Amino acid sequence: MSQNAQIIGKVEYREGDGQPMPIRPGPVEIETTHNDATLSWTDGPTHGAAAIPLSDFKRYVAEGAIRLLH
Repeated sequence: MSQNAQIIGKVEYREGDGQPMPIRPGPVEIETTHNDATLSWTDGPTHGAAAIPLSDFKRYVAEGAIRLLH
């Protein structure tokens, strides 16, 4: 089940073992599983997606960096 949210703080993901990459502020769509959350967004003509551990996603929500929209 997907959920809409808003990135309003510093949210990052990693591509493999690379450096943390920021997810720009704005609307995202979120799909969660038992292990991770996939955040999808559109930035002009570009579409992006990133999977982050579910524990990181919950921390971002608790800290207010991600606001879930109901």
